[in-house]
Amino acid sequence: MKLTKERIVDAGMAVFAEVGYQNLSMRQVADRLGAHAGSLYYHVRGKDELLALMADRICHHAYEEGTAALDALDALPAAARWPERIEAQAAALRLSLKQHPGGAQLFAESPGVLSTGALSLMERLLRTLLDGGVPAERCGIAADVLLSHVTGFVLQEQNQPAAPPTVTAERYADLCARFPLLMGPLMERLDQDEKFVRSVRLLCAGFTTPPDSGTGARAKTGRPHR
Repeated sequence: MKLTKERIVDAGMAVFAEVGYQNLSMRQVADRLGAHAGSLYYHVRGKDELLALMADRICHHAYEEGTAALDALDALPAAARWPERIEAQAAALRLSLKQHPGGAQLFAESPGVLSTGALSLMERLLRTLLDGGVPAERCGIAADVLLSHVTGFVLQEQNQPAAPPTVTAERYADLCARFPLLMGPLMERLDQDEKFVRSVRLLCAGFTTPPDSGTGARAKTGRPHR
């Protein structure tokens, strides 16, 4: 079968899922394709470009999934509020990262090169935030925070053990005594989907909340800065 950039990316994704970011090599990708490693360089300049192409594929998939989710919102009788549109985009990115083994790590650690997929995700987030009334000076940081949150959330999901660790009754009682807030009712036991939705909504609520003018308050009361 003819060697193409698309086939190389396919093979790269498969190898990456098995060996991870650091251990991926062009030779392994070539072996997966039954080709000589040197022949890959006619299509992809090296590992960094391959990783960037792989990340770009995930981003484009997330963008397409986000578009479908936004179209569904637009079909509702009333126009969706901007936080719901942000939530739809965040959920689409999370799903895309989870569908690719190691996708979150690839998205987070891929070389910092221009990717039309990543740029498209960021551009749409910025437009949604700006149209929703988030102050322009906060939109960039808000979009960065959202993308970082989704990536970190999925990294935790993909690294969770298959089963929670076994804890004896004595050990559990000791933990409750030492960490009453963490082990108590403040930390709701939510499934991952519900936790994700609530976390994105909490971030959206914060994007439009005026920052605390703590410095000014201290100046007015005469309290010293620390």
